[in-house]
Amino acid sequence: MDIDTLKAQHPDHWNKAAALRVLAMDAVQAANSGHPGMPMGMADVATVLFENHLKFDASAPNWADRDRFILAAGHGSMLLYGLLHLTGYADMTIAQIRNFRQMGAITAGHPEYGHASGIETTTGPLGQGLANAVGFAMAEASLAARFGKKIVDHYTYVIAGDGCLMEGISHEAIALAGKQKLNKLIVMWDNNGISIDGKVALSDITDQQTRFAACGWDVFACNGHDPADIDRALTAAKASPRPAMIDCATHIGFGSPAKQDTSGAHGAPLGAEEIAKVREIYGWSHPAFVIPADIKLAWEAIGARGSEARAAWEARKASLSTTKAAEFDRVIAGEAPKKLAAAIRAFKKTISDSAPKIATRKSSEMVLEVLNSVMPETIGGSADLTGSNNTLTKGLGTFDAENRAGRYVYYGIREHGMAAAMNGMALHGGVMPYGGTFLCFTDYARGAMRLSALMGIRTTYVMTHDSIGLGEDGPTHQPVEHLAMLRATPNTHVFRPADTVETAEAWELAATTARTPSVLVLTRQNLPTLRTKHSTRNLSAQGAYVLAEAEGKRRVILMATGSEVEIAMAARDILQAKGIGTRVVSMPCWELFEAQDEAYRRKVLPAGPVRVAVEAGVRLGWDKWLCAERGAAKKAGFVGMDGFGASAPAPALYAHFGITAEATAAAAEALL
Repeated sequence: MDIDTLKAQHPDHWNKAAALRVLAMDAVQAANSGHPGMPMGMADVATVLFENHLKFDASAPNWADRDRFILAAGHGSMLLYGLLHLTGYADMTIAQIRNFRQMGAITAGHPEYGHASGIETTTGPLGQGLANAVGFAMAEASLAARFGKKIVDHYTYVIAGDGCLMEGISHEAIALAGKQKLNKLIVMWDNNGISIDGKVALSDITDQQTRFAACGWDVFACNGHDPADIDRALTAAKASPRPAMIDCATHIGFGSPAKQDTSGAHGAPLGAEEIAKVREIYGWSHPAFVIPADIKLAWEAIGARGSEARAAWEARKASLSTTKAAEFDRVIAGEAPKKLAAAIRAFKKTISDSAPKIATRKSSEMVLEVLNSVMPETIGGSADLTGSNNTLTKGLGTFDAENRAGRYVYYGIREHGMAAAMNGMALHGGVMPYGGTFLCFTDYARGAMRLSALMGIRTTYVMTHDSIGLGEDGPTHQPVEHLAMLRATPNTHVFRPADTVETAEAWELAATTARTPSVLVLTRQNLPTLRTKHSTRNLSAQGAYVLAEAEGKRRVILMATGSEVEIAMAARDILQAKGIGTRVVSMPCWELFEAQDEAYRRKVLPAGPVRVAVEAGVRLGWDKWLCAERGAAKKAGFVGMDGFGASAPAPALYAHFGITAEATAAAAEALL
């Protein structure tokens, strides 16, 4: 449908969609940076979606039963910002639109969660928004099963581009969604045939409709510039019993005489001269950033349309029992139940008394038995490693199309898709996701894990087989650099517990920390219980603490995490037998230790003694604790890895690479 026909047949629609287009053109031009072509191409689809289908209320952006709209093609962020401004979101002012991509503006280069109301997730890295949306839809289905469709009944809509569908994570996401039959997930593909390099045909021949259908989706198609056809496709998609993909045929840079259907409209301003021509073609005579009052009022009416549905929902929620309503509010707010702390304390006491020798992956399973019993909002899972990750506890049931009340997800071998779906669940609210794989495979989940940290959300990663201690699988599976990589990521709590007590404390912190994701790094090999004296306090919350004090004059401080704390304790015995006073510091979470005040850090790591760190990974990062924090390079040593591992039983590997109590004691003595 050409512009003249569109204006003639659908004048009201045309004016509303044109407002989105000119805001995108003007903001990108003012910033001299951005992507105008996608908003210009998808403005018709977005207008129909918001006007006729999306359930939302601009005056109540956090209404729990709103439909979720995710702009996976985040480079087209001005489409979302324009929608939020025009429909009346209070914080998305015209001043923010004018300051697109400028310092301090909420209109960032790509939509970022937490910057502005109505942004459901951070997008930009392509494919992430699509994969997040699978998690949103899973959370909706889980909550509907728990609280009923009178309280939870909404759709998740996604606008995705060619780049979203080319990224490998997209296949993990759509296959998972198809398997789960997430019928309230609708993806609108901006099929404009253009990427940064030029025609998509330069690099891809995928038949996307057939691909989605093969993954268990229902597939629809429409002319992305014909509002009646768009509405027809959306109506059909909403009635689908399976997830739905709508192939929206569009023109990137719609209406630009020089740049429509070219990569020139993709990632750069159109230019003042071209914008003037587009305005003439559109019949838009208004200055930059000026929206006529009648068009703005029409959009604001769309933004207010959901107020009646919200009021009806609030009445239904008010009819719930006091207990059920309070429970709904609690899980939506992401608050852990009050009984969690007592349950963890009781568990710790039992462990300190019985002192089992078990792998911390098994310790995690034991803690999860407690945590899952008092937190019905948890949804666990594993990337095809359930028996290895120990993430399944009794009574959870399987979450699938036949049992939405189940709380365990079989993600298949989809680490990246799993991590991104968990982010979507956490962002949706009402559920607490956790999922497992091997620590080495954080390489596959890394993109989503970084976004967990950037967004500041409660996503918990259970990463087992944490070192050369996994043994015979060899160096392909033995992580050596992964702890350093994770610790280098801002706003991430990396827990490497030394025993079952520390594992319980790590889980308690993961469940109660609202704005930071947690990574639990767990062993395959058995470890003794080192915390045999019960403490009601969560010592791991301090990040590091004195596990064993020196006898006599303190001359050595041994620092270690996880499985190497046992080695440090044995090295202490060797040194103490020689009259060398040795303190052992367990450091289950560097990030939390760094957050303590200096007085506490000085108490744990005072100046003077020799310091030796022991960890079955690379040294990178350890010098912060060895040489800084009142330490000195000439009195610092490290016992660990400086290369990749090997295939052999764990004891043989530790001996081969010199990660032993004897080597640790010798390193300390050499520095005295």
